[in-house]
Amino acid sequence: MAGEKDNNNLVRFLLTFFLGCIGSLIINHSSLKPEGFTCRTGLYLLLGIVTCGIYPLVASICNFSFDPSKEKNIGYKKD
Repeated sequence: MAGEKDNNNLVRFLLTFFLGCIGSLIINHSSLKPEGFTCRTGLYLLLGIVTCGIYPLVASICNFSFDPSKEKNIGYKKD
């Protein structure tokens, strides 16, 4: 199970890093969506524009350390 979690974190990172908002949409509508969480697709787009791409970069990197036991994870909100 730990290997699968690491794989999903890597795939989520790659999708959001290279595809940004589109990757976030893919995550929300696939099995890559973390159970009990929703990816903040609108924030990827809005904050990506406002911060000249810094927010999506940070949120993508944070996918490596996504922890479902935490109440808050950058780029995700509880359902």
